[in-house]
Amino acid sequence: MKPMAQLAMVMNLDKCIGCHTCSVTCKQTWTNRAGVEYVWFNNVETRPGQGYPRTYEDQDRWRGGWRLDRKGRLKLRGGGRMRKLFTIFDNPILPELKDYYEPWTYDYETLTTAPVQQHTPVARPKSLITGKDTKITWSANWDDNLGGAPELATEDPIARKLGDKVKFEFERTFMFYLPRICEHCLNPACAASCPSGAIYKRAEDGIVLVDQDRCRGWRMCVSGCPYKKVFFNHRTGKAEKCTFCFPRMEVGLPTVCAETCVGRLRYIGVMLYDADTVSQVAATPDERDLYAAQRDAFLDPFDPKVIAACEQAGMPRDWIQAAQKSPVYALIRTYKVALPLHPEYRTVPMVWYIPPLSPVVDALKDTGHDAEDHGNLFAAIEALRIPVEYLAELFTAGDSEIVNGVLRKLAAMRSYMRDVNLGRETRPEIAAKVGLTEEELVEMYRLLAVAKYAERYVIPAAHAEQAHGLEELATDCSLDYDGGPGMGGWGPFGESSGQLTPVAVENFRMLQERQTADSTTSVAGSGRVNLLNWDGRGTPDGLMPKPEGRHRK
Repeated sequence: MKPMAQLAMVMNLDKCIGCHTCSVTCKQTWTNRAGVEYVWFNNVETRPGQGYPRTYEDQDRWRGGWRLDRKGRLKLRGGGRMRKLFTIFDNPILPELKDYYEPWTYDYETLTTAPVQQHTPVARPKSLITGKDTKITWSANWDDNLGGAPELATEDPIARKLGDKVKFEFERTFMFYLPRICEHCLNPACAASCPSGAIYKRAEDGIVLVDQDRCRGWRMCVSGCPYKKVFFNHRTGKAEKCTFCFPRMEVGLPTVCAETCVGRLRYIGVMLYDADTVSQVAATPDERDLYAAQRDAFLDPFDPKVIAACEQAGMPRDWIQAAQKSPVYALIRTYKVALPLHPEYRTVPMVWYIPPLSPVVDALKDTGHDAEDHGNLFAAIEALRIPVEYLAELFTAGDSEIVNGVLRKLAAMRSYMRDVNLGRETRPEIAAKVGLTEEELVEMYRLLAVAKYAERYVIPAAHAEQAHGLEELATDCSLDYDGGPGMGGWGPFGESSGQLTPVAVENFRMLQERQTADSTTSVAGSGRVNLLNWDGRGTPDGLMPKPEGRHRK
């Protein structure tokens, strides 16, 4: 056994409202600069839809991820070393800018400086790439809220796979949001595809990063990633990707997307796994068994043998304790309601999802039935077979029974808790029908519905003895290259933000102390309050002007 720790995330799709706050804050923090105008480390897709980049799930076209050869061995779908050598200067399966979208802004100066005239001046869209006039035809969330539209549903790779009947069913009953970030896989195809070995997985926490010094811009990683979450910076000639906000993680803070999520749908925690079994899990012969194989491969943090093996391997004790308190472990292993995104890609992803139940409930309300009654909910899940099949293509490689079981647990929780909240006598048979106890249903409800900040994010901080190594790793994957945000004139908040440090940019250790302190504090020495990082507790000095005479005796 070779136990290792992995920081993982679970998203509850039942609570996503499609506000894109996570996308905007991630954009402002990581990709608001030249060369990555089109890049969204975090994006929110409407399903059914084409996604970002368009039709990224069509692996017959993009050939991302892994496959099994005739002998059952793992092989990159895009080809091995020889194929990459022959196509290294001309990669034929690389997404183009039109597959993402051509970013634009508007010529606002025309509106503000135009002379008085008979007709209102027009702020034409300008390309952020060329600076010339452009025509807006697509964007990262172009099909937002239009998941059931026939014009878009026909281009959804999953809808095409399931046939035309699915499209018409969705047009009447089904739509949901799917936030996506890098999966930080246990078996990353992007790392295996990189000819220069620039992409690596940190041993401390499992975060997958790009060494900017070693990256040569071959872009094989972009093709190898089946989720298309590795991007090319056309200004620096380097690959970039989601960093899981590792500077925040190292001091116990969640990712920016999780911190700012309006729906509080994200959970972050530690998962323990046996590194020696990863290739075996990824090589599971039947695609439909991949979910169960990965779930069962996670180690039990309460098992004395596992604890002893972790301590022998030098894993810090607080990381083991964090794994025991991990909300991600509870949702994946204890309650078994979280599912991986496209396990058939065989990358063993570590960002999991709880499928949405709300569309089923909404469909019941439209018929005039009691949408919270467990009998009606169970029957509706069975009747709406096409949406369940769509979810199965996303999360279980097509196994509808697994998704059906998850939705039944969520329906049972909703029905059971309604009796509790209304003061009625509870019905133990509801929990028994889904293989849970009443206590487990209540605890699952607490975690999914009313969990506090510290319960949703159980993130152990990096240790002082790891500081030197982490500093070197941060340097390797940092964006402090020529033109990057660490250089003069550039910063994490875009052009010109590197000259004077904005009030919102603080040391992460200071940020942690402020957010966990018993009393509120203002930004040191500025007299101003950092609203981006303020936790909303109390009224810090500088938030509101002091009335005259307030401190007079």
